[in-house]
Amino acid sequence: MVADFRAALPTASIYVYDNNSSDKTVAAAQAAGAIVRRETRQGKGHVVRRMFADVSADIYVLVDGDGTYDAPSAPKLIARLRDEQLDMVVGARVDQEEAAYRAGHRFGNRVLTGFLALLFGRTFTDILSGYRVFSRRFVKSFPGLSGGFEIETELTVHALELAVPVAEIATPYYARPEGSQSKLRTYHDGFRILWTIARLCKSERPMATFSIAAVVLALVSIVLAVPLFFTYLETGTVPRFPTAILATGIMLLAFLSLTCGLILSTVTRGRRETKRLAYLRYDSP
Repeated sequence: MVADFRAALPTASIYVYDNNSSDKTVAAAQAAGAIVRRETRQGKGHVVRRMFADVSADIYVLVDGDGTYDAPSAPKLIARLRDEQLDMVVGARVDQEEAAYRAGHRFGNRVLTGFLALLFGRTFTDILSGYRVFSRRFVKSFPGLSGGFEIETELTVHALELAVPVAEIATPYYARPEGSQSKLRTYHDGFRILWTIARLCKSERPMATFSIAAVVLALVSIVLAVPLFFTYLETGTVPRFPTAILATGIMLLAFLSLTCGLILSTVTRGRRETKRLAYLRYDSP
């Protein structure tokens, strides 16, 4: 794989980050001329965060080291980034054989992509692609808080929330080399990615998140309170006093949720401004 990218990008510095591998990955990468570094904390997110912190470049090409992505497509991705002064170009996967992209993974990707589009806007068709090209200003403004395969989701949300110029290009996607196994656990990592989307929605769109919670709580409170209200009009008494207390408490929680959304939306705006200023420190590609 290193040789393929060396042929496609002959002037590029190629880094391979070893994440506690037990095979001959390090020796093979060094023999192919790659610069090998290590990240001991297990998980793709930790590796990407370490790479973004350690490597200094004008343009970054991020690709999984499993031999499934098309190296000859790299110059095309870079050219699109430069020509249009973009900050991220995603290589949308087009499987070249049935074994490359399992039906379950394809379906899960569509579901997660659709859910993220519903919350943050539709710009990408493949939010989980591991083949991406970045500008320096994107990389150096990206906080990178995820630890695992949900890092691609965080990269996508970062681009959407900062409203940076991005694009997506279809690229071939191949089956893994014979004898290698994917570390992706379909259901476990799928739920982690789904949870990451929900968590990012809470942190990036707190007003919407807490407003929905406030509306749900308020409706529950009203449903509990309406019978009590009509009973009071008819009899002048409140026979189910505990229910009245419960309805009042739930309505107070609704107003508290709305208040939290207002406060956190101000905090989120400040964080977004800080990331935007970090992003603007660097020139465009």
